[in-house]
Amino acid sequence: MANQKTEAALLKKVWDIANVLSSAGVGFTDYITQLTYILFLKMDNEKEELGLGSSIPDGYKWSDLVDLSGTDLVEKYEDILEELSKDEGLIGTIFTKATNKIDRPVMLKKVIDMVSEENWYMMEGDFKGTIYEGILEKNGQDRKSGAGQYFTPRALISAIVDVVDPKINETVMDPCCGTAGFLLAAYEHMRKQSKDVEKQKFLKNNALHGADNTSLVVTLASMNLYLHDIGVNRSPIEYKDSLIEANDDLYQVVLTNPPFGTRPQGSVEVSANRPEFIKTSDNQVNFLQHIMSIVKTGGRVGVVLPDSVLTDQGATAKVREKLLKDFNLHTILRLPTGIFYANGVKTNVLFFDKGEPTKDIWVYDYRTGIKHTMATKPMTRANLDEFVECYCSGHMEDRKPTYSEDNPNGRWRMFTEYEVKNADTLDFKWLDFEEKDERTIKQVLDDMQAESDGIAEAVSKLKELLGDIEL
Repeated sequence: MANQKTEAALLKKVWDIANVLSSAGVGFTDYITQLTYILFLKMDNEKEELGLGSSIPDGYKWSDLVDLSGTDLVEKYEDILEELSKDEGLIGTIFTKATNKIDRPVMLKKVIDMVSEENWYMMEGDFKGTIYEGILEKNGQDRKSGAGQYFTPRALISAIVDVVDPKINETVMDPCCGTAGFLLAAYEHMRKQSKDVEKQKFLKNNALHGADNTSLVVTLASMNLYLHDIGVNRSPIEYKDSLIEANDDLYQVVLTNPPFGTRPQGSVEVSANRPEFIKTSDNQVNFLQHIMSIVKTGGRVGVVLPDSVLTDQGATAKVREKLLKDFNLHTILRLPTGIFYANGVKTNVLFFDKGEPTKDIWVYDYRTGIKHTMATKPMTRANLDEFVECYCSGHMEDRKPTYSEDNPNGRWRMFTEYEVKNADTLDFKWLDFEEKDERTIKQVLDDMQAESDGIAEAVSKLKELLGDIEL
């Protein structure tokens, strides 16, 4: 209970400072980035005071910053950011392209003072990690900043990780990792599987891999894992464009939610660097091809993709054909709108293994008749419990459909190899929960008139009850 109170108190502190900075024109995304830099400096200082050494060169430490004020504080802070961004290890990853966004000395001092009041290094990894995850989630809800594009709902991540079931001795990759939600969930899933020291060491230092081409995201993802005591000496996150800077590394598990849309204007064309790819400007289709190229034979994939990947023709259809030929696309989870910060996006999770062609495809429709909103009715992990149960992770031979002639609205259905081969797209639909309005126009108008008459009568009675009372 004490931990919960402390966590709530720390989060309140973080929000209070955010509100102060917001009134001074510093957005939440900029604030969380600066908080990350300052938090790392403070933790390094605590580590050094415990006799565990420092990772930061002399002249650029917390002790060189904390007692300053005014323009001296701002200048020294900017000097530290510039120097640490040059490091080639963990520090350089966390301080990727670091710049100061809080140029008013009094505001910068507020953040430093807030961080000064706590001892962060000795907090349990789960505890301080939970605090930081809370900050990231708040940041993901900031529509103005566009930070939501980097945030996948944790309920969905949890369900995907549970069914893909990464093992403690396997490697896990997210080639567009955002704030490392998939990697962190995979870590939590894997670490409970064994207490063996060597396996735990491998998990913390070698199992997880991520990449992103946005410096802000690399900073947040690296710090998120660092606060959970993952990648303490080397960040598992790389700052790179996965579609361009490819290598020959292969992974046993790939979990990811690629960015939607086309590549940004001015970006290097993917086909110029990846001649083996079927040429397309569609970001998601290129990421699907990339994922197909980095998973080991026998490896497993869970990837969030929009409907267009299942339905579009041309280059997309050719990629689908290759997917079905070289991979076993055994499961599709149809997702509703309202669960991502991008409005109206229709998405699916594709689950496939490398090494055998696709035969039957099982589809769970969690879209038809489902309504979610980020603000008032967000999707929870419990909403996906039936899907996880139906999936039968580790014993797929026991799968049983909930759909049948007797239950045409069952959400879990198998499409046979014959049906798959003869389908123009992979957008399988069968549920119909929509209530059809079969009234005539006259009946609709009569119903509207009746409702209007009812309202008028209610208003009249209310006036009578109130009488001469002045409102």
